[in-house]
Amino acid sequence: MNNLLPSYFFDLSHYVHKRLFDLDDYVWKALTKLEGYLTELSFEQHEATISPFAYLINPETIHLGRGTVVEPGAYIQGPCWIGENCVIRHGAYLRGFVITGNHCVIGHDTEIIKSILLDHVHAAHFAYLGQAVLGNHVNLGAGTKCANLKLNNEPVSISVEKQKISTGLRKLGAIIGDYSQIGCNAVTNPGTLMGKDVYCYPSLNCGGFIPSHQTIKSTATIKIVSREPYAS
Repeated sequence: MNNLLPSYFFDLSHYVHKRLFDLDDYVWKALTKLEGYLTELSFEQHEATISPFAYLINPETIHLGRGTVVEPGAYIQGPCWIGENCVIRHGAYLRGFVITGNHCVIGHDTEIIKSILLDHVHAAHFAYLGQAVLGNHVNLGAGTKCANLKLNNEPVSISVEKQKISTGLRKLGAIIGDYSQIGCNAVTNPGTLMGKDVYCYPSLNCGGFIPSHQTIKSTATIKIVSREPYAS
């Protein structure tokens, strides 16, 4: 299925870590290569601005690219590779095995583990990313949660074109294509796949496969009903 290949979701032509993706295999397979890939890299921090009040755990396995800023109170546990001109804000929590491209923002109270970010990704406020892949110019509204574990702990499956495909992964978060936007306080179910240029409205729960160039809205309506004034 071509709509499950990396090219359906991402333009990888300028991505430093494009070797993570097998262009002829399912897009989520990149996550299975993440740990091994990180062992092949060299790590440097020489041209980043790092607050003395940031927490770098296993710093020998943390790469911070040129022009990147790590603010006070940020917590980064290696191995992690952070690209150039990124901002890791106060209170960000990177729990290991995270790769970002260039010009990314990881903000206050955003928690990330075992995830891949391409270029110009913004996860700036109160987000959670576990076993996720975010494409170029993806923006997560404040409070976005990308769940990665089913309640019954069974492997995550992908349903697309009336077929159900088992990923074999117990944990799989969202895969979000280039230029997609997620509204504030939205939640994606484990194994959510969004194509390119998808808009998800705020405060929604969504899952499954969403093709490119779609908008996810709720059909629910809010009613305002008059009532008697409160009597003290």
